[in-house]
Amino acid sequence: MNGRPRASLGRVLDDLGATLLELVRGDPDQPEELGGIVIYDPVDEPVLTPHALVLGVGLQGGAEIANLLRTLGKQQAAGLVVRAPFHPDETIDAAVKESGVALIALTRGASWAQLAALLRSLLAEGDVGIDGPESLGGMPSGDLFALANAVAALLDAPITIEDRSSRILAFSGRQDEADSARVETILGRRVPERYYRALADHGIFRKLYRTDEPVFVRPLMATENEFTMPRVAVAVRAGDEILGSIWAAVPQPLSDERAQALRDAAKLVALHLLRVRAGADVERRLRADLVSTALEGGVGAREALNRLGLSGQPVVVLALAVVDAAPDDATFGDPGLATERQRLADAFAMHLSAVHPRTAAALVGDVAYGLIPVQRNRTDGEERAVRIAADFLERIGDRVTASIGVGPVAHDAGDLSQARTSADRALRVLRAGRSSARVARLADVHVEALVLELRDLVAARGDEPTGPVARLFEYDARHKTNLIETLRAWLDAFGDVIAAAAAVYVHPNTFRYRLRRLAEVGALDLDDPEARFAAMLQLRVVAPPPPRHPNP
Repeated sequence: MNGRPRASLGRVLDDLGATLLELVRGDPDQPEELGGIVIYDPVDEPVLTPHALVLGVGLQGGAEIANLLRTLGKQQAAGLVVRAPFHPDETIDAAVKESGVALIALTRGASWAQLAALLRSLLAEGDVGIDGPESLGGMPSGDLFALANAVAALLDAPITIEDRSSRILAFSGRQDEADSARVETILGRRVPERYYRALADHGIFRKLYRTDEPVFVRPLMATENEFTMPRVAVAVRAGDEILGSIWAAVPQPLSDERAQALRDAAKLVALHLLRVRAGADVERRLRADLVSTALEGGVGAREALNRLGLSGQPVVVLALAVVDAAPDDATFGDPGLATERQRLADAFAMHLSAVHPRTAAALVGDVAYGLIPVQRNRTDGEERAVRIAADFLERIGDRVTASIGVGPVAHDAGDLSQARTSADRALRVLRAGRSSARVARLADVHVEALVLELRDLVAARGDEPTGPVARLFEYDARHKTNLIETLRAWLDAFGDVIAAAAAVYVHPNTFRYRLRRLAEVGALDLDDPEARFAAMLQLRVVAPPPPRHPNP
């Protein structure tokens, strides 16, 4: 077992150091686990959990960094990452010592997005409800970075573990001993396209995936004047399924002993990859159970919030759903829709985690719920949640037609059930197409929500239209006329005959004739406001919805 803290600052520097990160100043051996990854925004006050690692995107100048270090120290941050090259001065040294926040440099050429993704993958294991780490082959279960370092020690060579698409899952230390293609692979988190094509053209992947034996790859041309180091690769498989591969940068073919060690390592990596896959499913279900329990607001809500890291602070509830699908479609055997919902829920969770380090999101039934913490001294919790939701829908674009209902701020666990109900009511209006918006609070669509709920009540009782509206429906059915359509259009246009006639594509004189006719047939006094309201209420709540009128 690895005795280091699973998510400490020292662990991050051990796994990503020398290749991506370099400690500039500060103590790397802080005992606390990192509380999350936060991207610093100078325009907005950062929201930090204790011992967060802050990515200082765009920071320039020693004074600016020194001031931020002192601010982060008051919020108990663990470290601040800035872009290399960076040369600290006495001001920086004093700020690091005063704040207790470690200063780390990100190597040139690596993107912040790549770093954030790697850091989140390092911190993700066991994020919810894990009492203690499991072990596979003497390594923490699912810890591919520790496993890569162990394989590197066995082979005396820098190692990468890659998936079927040649994306980097983990890598060992000592990558500086390899070539520029390997460094580019680490920085980009996947094998460069030109090198990937060269491997494919030489049949390396075909040979690799047809055998359990290590495959020696001779030097390939990386650039016009440069060749790569030789490689040894072995497929990682579970039965007939290819899970990925292990690649070692070596000066020459492996000895028999080291080749056997690589074969054994591939079997161990396969177990870890399967554990990661299974663990993701288990953690997803566990998170869904915790989110669902919290939203019910019962006796278990406080414990669920505590395990989600949201105890003791107000939260806003967001409800996300696909618009084009009816609720519970996945229950009736549509695996494609179920997969799409889960993919959308995962993207939603990632988006929220980038906004705040302590959010929680999970798919519960056919709706993905998100819980966003709100600072107690802020009064714009709902408005901020609307902006976050709108930004997410803008990011996913038109690939998926989705909507988000936003609930009010829940100040304690007991308020969460009502907050969820409000978010669900707003979402239902959006899914029913009763609003052109994609994000709404209940206050924005309250009347539309009441109409839908009245329709539910009417349907449960089996009520049907009565009085003038019933007479008009009966007359239209018997004579194939359009009096109900005429009445709907006139009421929707507030009595504007020109607008109403245009809505049903008839001449205004024809519309006036129909209007007089429906008043006679239905015995409806159109000058009486009570009669107009009664007719409108029946048409909206009791009568079946109108058919879509084709545009000629």
